[in-house]
Amino acid sequence: MNSRAARSITALEPLMQQQTWTNPLLRLCTSLACALALAACSTSKEEMLPHGEANMLDVWERGATSSIGNSRGRLLLDARQTLRRPIDPQQAASANDQADYTRTASNEIHSQFKRLPNPDLVMYVFPHLAGSDPAPVPGYTTVFPFYQRVQYAMPGERTEDY
Repeated sequence: MNSRAARSITALEPLMQQQTWTNPLLRLCTSLACALALAACSTSKEEMLPHGEANMLDVWERGATSSIGNSRGRLLLDARQTLRRPIDPQQAASANDQADYTRTASNEIHSQFKRLPNPDLVMYVFPHLAGSDPAPVPGYTTVFPFYQRVQYAMPGERTEDY
């Protein structure tokens, strides 16, 4: 029995030697990683992201002029600005008169061809099981139209309920 224990101890000796060899290496790597982490955190915000003299408006205008084509584009915009003239009150009044004939989102929704009344039906679906693996579906309420298709009134046809 002692010889068996001695053989198992001798078999573990190379593993023990490896462990003692990696232990200093592990310590060195750990201390190096900690030193790098502390050095990375030691830089200041001003050092990492220096604050220049330009404010946000200057940066924006510099970017806008460079995308247009520097001074030529800026001169073109200034020339167009001088050609623009304000709308006089008479033109503004005529624009308001034209508002009824202008296509807007509101006019598109309430168009000339009104929809005929199609009442909404509210139905309650009781809790049930659905699917090939019966999964429980909770009860819910749904809304659907009475008629299958939307019907539109002819111009001048009455659209309100009788």
